[in-house]
Amino acid sequence: MRALYTLLWYVALPFLPLRLLWRARREPGYRERIGERYGIYTEPVALRGPVVWVHAVSLGETRAALPLVDRIKRAYPEATLVVTHMTATGRAAGRTLFGERVVQAWLPYDAPAAVRAFLRRFSPRVGLVMETELWPNLVALSHAAGVPLYLVNARLSERSAAGYARIAKLARPMLAALAGVAAQSEADAARLAALGARSPVVTGNLKFDVQVSESASVLGGELRLRFGESRPVWLAASTRDGEEALILDALSSRRLPAGALTVIVPRHPQRFAEVADLLRRRGIPFVARSANAPVPADIDVVLGDSMGELQGYCVAADVVFVGGSLLPLGGQNLIEPIAVGRPTIVGPHMFNFAEATEKALAAGAAVAVADAAALVAEVAALLGDRARRDEIRRRALAFHATHRGSADRLWVWLEPRLAARVGASRADAGGAPRR
Repeated sequence: MRALYTLLWYVALPFLPLRLLWRARREPGYRERIGERYGIYTEPVALRGPVVWVHAVSLGETRAALPLVDRIKRAYPEATLVVTHMTATGRAAGRTLFGERVVQAWLPYDAPAAVRAFLRRFSPRVGLVMETELWPNLVALSHAAGVPLYLVNARLSERSAAGYARIAKLARPMLAALAGVAAQSEADAARLAALGARSPVVTGNLKFDVQVSESASVLGGELRLRFGESRPVWLAASTRDGEEALILDALSSRRLPAGALTVIVPRHPQRFAEVADLLRRRGIPFVARSANAPVPADIDVVLGDSMGELQGYCVAADVVFVGGSLLPLGGQNLIEPIAVGRPTIVGPHMFNFAEATEKALAAGAAVAVADAAALVAEVAALLGDRARRDEIRRRALAFHATHRGSADRLWVWLEPRLAARVGASRADAGGAPRR
């Protein structure tokens, strides 16, 4: 099965640069260092001491990795931390969050030659893969090279588990080759174990431990001033393709409180222009975040066409809707608005964050709606009821505080495993850098 999988990769490889260049039309980061996708690493980088490798595929995983990266850097200051990504948004977020503390690179495509080149280039002592980013050749060749791979902050929805079960001959040996799995929940651990992972442990969701940064708080205050301090503001965060149209349809038939401002922030930057065009076609005046201008009182919509500012938008809003959940797309991270105490609304399709959503709803830290019409009705009700917003805020902050600590639990489990691989090589730390 893996041989057939590998053959398909080699057939696809010549065409993949075209896909990268297509995506680069709206996200220029995809033009950067395309050779790295094929295991060609030409940038000179000093790799001092043992190398710890963390893979965070995209934006959410990169943010979630921050507490882990901080701990590794404190515990092993002599080690080089290599952080890999697959998306331009992930790499840009890593540059902002980690700065010069880490070496960033693209993870290569899952073709054996490219994977072997990556392993030769960086010679990691250990690899930590965030959430569910698993590649059969990467896992198999890392195992063959003696590089233990740990899947951390692991999650696996029922839908994804069913998909893996359909390719069990490929998935089962891949999961069995992992050196260990630290799952977000008992349900995630059970699904991973059923597919072949060996004795997964439950350490919780690292996203609960991501702090609201001072810069996000400052940005939130600045945005609120631009939006209008006295205006009711609601945020449609991380919306996905098709959801903006549903929301605008619902807004056209339901009045919000006087002066209410709708802020729409698409999940993917390549869709900023698409959503702007949608607003223009409907004749809806709007102000783009990129204009860096105050929002006039007669403008009811802001387009959040900026990256890495979602925490700031949440701080600036009175109510937050979590996108990707009106359509069957699995939802996005609802912890971010809950962490700042904002009344948080989710749609019916949060299967990628099922346990966190279920617990947040049970705690009264979030509200579920069935469709876009119900969403706008709930937004109107919340914006018009300060006492109810305050009560949900209290519950949200209490819920968030209760579920923090996953970074501590993960570290208790992970640190001895790192020490066995990284600590044993500390004597090498003062040697000449590898290039």
